[in-house]
Amino acid sequence: MAMSWKAMKAMVDRDDLLKRVGLETHTPTSDFFTGLGLFSIGVLVGAGLGLLFAPKRGEDMRAMMTEAWRTRAAGRSTGPDYQAMGAETAMPSTSTVGH
Repeated sequence: MAMSWKAMKAMVDRDDLLKRVGLETHTPTSDFFTGLGLFSIGVLVGAGLGLLFAPKRGEDMRAMMTEAWRTRAAGRSTGPDYQAMGAETAMPSTSTVGH
């Protein structure tokens, strides 16, 4: 009484067999929502840490960025103003470079 593979496959229910073995079915929808949940948690944690470790208050940071944008848009600055940032000694002067 030899059974063909197709006949055996028709007799065995996939979900029933997985349940007996102790496994569950895998659906792409569940993976999508799991990934979406993890991404959302990451966004919330990142935003919280960003607010926690922000170097300045929001008003001050917006004012500083607005002023930098206006200065750059007006063409008055070709690069970062290192002296205004308090790094007078961090950048070499242009007169000593190459001599």
